[in-house]
Amino acid sequence: MASITNIQELSKNQYDIEKPSTNMEVEIVDYSKRAQWLRAAVLGANDGLLSTSSLMMGIGAIHQDSKSMILTGIAGLVAGACSMAIGEFVSVYSQYDIEMSQIKRENAMELFEEKKKKLPSPLKAAGASAFAFAIGAIVPLLGAAFVVDYHVRLGVVVGVVSLALLGFGGLSAYLGKAPLVKSSLRVLIGGWLAMGITFGFTKLVGVTGIYA
Repeated sequence: MASITNIQELSKNQYDIEKPSTNMEVEIVDYSKRAQWLRAAVLGANDGLLSTSSLMMGIGAIHQDSKSMILTGIAGLVAGACSMAIGEFVSVYSQYDIEMSQIKRENAMELFEEKKKKLPSPLKAAGASAFAFAIGAIVPLLGAAFVVDYHVRLGVVVGVVSLALLGFGGLSAYLGKAPLVKSSLRVLIGGWLAMGITFGFTKLVGVTGIYA
């Protein structure tokens, strides 16, 4: 009887050990959402980098002074950041309204606050997009700010933008699980094309005198 009792007590203790604690709270982190936000930030920075540098190269095709290039870059930074922020705000707010309507249709008001906390914030999304764009746009501005010689300035802008494009392209490829070298080169070549086309087309307009 003693041995049977011991076996029963041993089984009970083993069950208590294996039984999960109901009081233990496990925090679940959604890393996929973090990756999506980070990838969106990288793409926003890449957009700021490329659009601002292309604008600066375009105005640099017809004006050789650094003031014109820098003012154009600043205007592109402000306009692009505002555009990104407003576009992201409208997009995320539309998603927010759709999700809230779905919750109401499902009569899930008891879970209203819990689901509301999980929805993206339109203001945070707008701020993040504007900030990411501005970070990318600062790169060509810094490249052109301290160079007086015209041809050297163009070369410096193309150089720093190329390095940044490789970096953003590589990071975007890493987050998207894409081939690193192939994706980075694709972004780099696309950036060169954008700057080259803008420079060439603006130069052509300047030579023909259409803008006058």
